[in-house]
Amino acid sequence: MASFRFDGQRLAYTLHRPPGARGKPDAPTTVILPGLLLSQKMQTPLARALAHEGNRVVTFDPLGHGGSARPLEPWRYSMASFAAQTVGLLDHLEVDRAIVGGTSLGANVTLELASRAPERLAGMVLEMPVLDHAIAACGAAFTPLLLALKFGTPAMRGLASAARAAERVPGVRGTLAEVALDWIAQDPEPSAAVLSGILYGRVAPDHRERTALRTPALVIGHQRDPVHPFSDAGMLASELPDARLVHARSVLELRVRPQRLTAEIAEFIAECWTRPDARLAVA
Repeated sequence: MASFRFDGQRLAYTLHRPPGARGKPDAPTTVILPGLLLSQKMQTPLARALAHEGNRVVTFDPLGHGGSARPLEPWRYSMASFAAQTVGLLDHLEVDRAIVGGTSLGANVTLELASRAPERLAGMVLEMPVLDHAIAACGAAFTPLLLALKFGTPAMRGLASAARAAERVPGVRGTLAEVALDWIAQDPEPSAAVLSGILYGRVAPDHRERTALRTPALVIGHQRDPVHPFSDAGMLASELPDARLVHARSVLELRVRPQRLTAEIAEFIAECWTRPDARLAVA
């Protein structure tokens, strides 16, 4: 895991190169962001699969996530700041344009980036976006979590300590269990700051901004998850002028049976880089 400094904070990332590639700075690059309070480890299997297909892939921990710094000030956390950090990653890697995507929070950050710096994107991979139809479910899910993190700190720290011990059990590393335990093992105070900052600010560009985005997009949605309703994915695909909607069979398909969706993503990435303007340098 590598890192760089942005706005005085350490941000962690991992570069996944194609087999035998030297990873030149001007090689086509895909950046993948994790879900809320999860680490880049959740995207490692996808990144490795895409790298095996010949892509240069970067998994990234925004501030407050995974291996990145976790300051306690809520004002440091917002979709806008996460988008700016992703641009900072591209600058650090000397990448003019990239395909950027992610899951849940990662999808929303990608939309924010497309709204603020569309010239840096050649495409978007948006898995489980959180938009208009998820408001009630997000309030029901995240308000109790924020209260537990903020006012139940001793108990949450005990739970985190138990999760860190469980991570050392043989056979956990490299599995979905490790991703879940990573989430539980975090110090509750920075996690509360992340949630506070996000809930205070805007979650995603609004409808009018989304309809103006011209970046090619692959939108992945699934059923039976009120925080990530398929209606949000379908709505987003209809709003974006250049989008394709893929229906995942479950919330875990890309994690436990990834072949079909990974093939869809790899095909989309290849199509994006064949477009005439995909590799134009940033002015």
